[in-house]
Amino acid sequence: MFQKKKTKGLNIIIVGCGRVGVTLVEQLSAEGHSITVIDKDPKLVSELINQYDILGIVGNGASFSLQMEAGIKDTDLIIAVTDSDELNLLCCTVARRVGNCSAIARVRNPDYSLEIDYLRDKLGLAMIINPELETSREMARVLLLPNALDVNSFAHGQAELVKFKVKEGTMLDGITIAELGSKTEDVLICAIERKGEIHIPSGHFKIEAGDNVSFAAPRKAVKGFFKSIGLKTHQVKDALIIGGGNTAYYLARQLLHMGIGVKIIEEDKERCELLAELLPKAIVINGDGTDEDLLIEEGIDSVQSFIPLTGSDEENILLTLYSNRVSNAKVITKINRLTFNDVIDGLDLGSVIYPRYITAEAIIAYVRAKSASRSNSIETLYHMFSQSAEAIEFRVDEAYPGITETPIKDIKLKKNLLIAFINRKGKIIIPGGSDSILPGDTVMVVTTNKGFNDISDITL
Repeated sequence: MFQKKKTKGLNIIIVGCGRVGVTLVEQLSAEGHSITVIDKDPKLVSELINQYDILGIVGNGASFSLQMEAGIKDTDLIIAVTDSDELNLLCCTVARRVGNCSAIARVRNPDYSLEIDYLRDKLGLAMIINPELETSREMARVLLLPNALDVNSFAHGQAELVKFKVKEGTMLDGITIAELGSKTEDVLICAIERKGEIHIPSGHFKIEAGDNVSFAAPRKAVKGFFKSIGLKTHQVKDALIIGGGNTAYYLARQLLHMGIGVKIIEEDKERCELLAELLPKAIVINGDGTDEDLLIEEGIDSVQSFIPLTGSDEENILLTLYSNRVSNAKVITKINRLTFNDVIDGLDLGSVIYPRYITAEAIIAYVRAKSASRSNSIETLYHMFSQSAEAIEFRVDEAYPGITETPIKDIKLKKNLLIAFINRKGKIIIPGGSDSILPGDTVMVVTTNKGFNDISDITL
């Protein structure tokens, strides 16, 4: 075991030093939590403890003696994100029996996907998260709005945060935020990315072609806004998916339920047979999805959406670029690693999805809520624009002097922060200066500040 500095945050054990584990270490250690990692691979543990101010133990995270060595009795939270669902569940079960900590397990097998609530309740876990299922849900939301790059859901699905790119010569090119606001209702422009710089815009900010714009709106108002600015609002009619893994299965299942035709190309014959059995309404083709002739034969030039879900980031990127050259399809690119970000940002990859961030965000939202000193908590958390900004939905359970029952124009808000909406008993309010936050509301803020745990963090 290795020594580290004491911090004021939670004591957290992370079992598994893969992509998600590394992402959690990076973000949770930066937010001041005391982290101990456990993994069977000494190289992975060594790399992390050399890079971050954390403890590291080599071994089996489900071992009682190893958890005792890691300090499970003084731990606030254990997060198990190894490659084995069963090991993750066992780690959390042992921890719950030995210590008085909360537990989060990553569970990926589709066999468990319909039993998550049962397993969570029976094992006493705080959360079970399925990265492939959550990734597929985000992809399905994007395919409902082909002009959107990202669609994130808040207020139990009643509000959405949507990102899209402004094209040259369109209505938004050259318009100010105030001018746009006078022409549209129930929509608030929250953040704009321009040449790598993030702006929380004021009314006089002028939108330009090439900007990536994020706006918040009630779910029912999103299509109307897109229509008002001259963008398509109809969901895609069909999808060509390359790769037949768990994400492809979950996505295909959702798309078929939405009435979208699905074609999957998968190289493994046995996997094809299983997918054909599980998804009888989908067309499943046994073949190499990177074969140009096969892609042309299967209609890549005419399909409305194209989603490469191979196990290789490089293949996914190349397939997306090829699709852009031969078709007008809506493309979604799944990327697992985070290297060469500047190169990736410079490519036209459509909607880029990072599964590790989707998993980490749900866990970090729970950690921040658990860290909050008062009775409100974080309902939803999304990172925006490559982690440069955050959208956070707070539940406000009690009165906060200077925040609740105070006109928003009179709240002393921190800079680079915007109150995007108020959810009051299911009604989404896009607030003006005279609106107020009331106890019982949930409130979504967008900010380039980092590490907010509590609604009180929004004030100076």
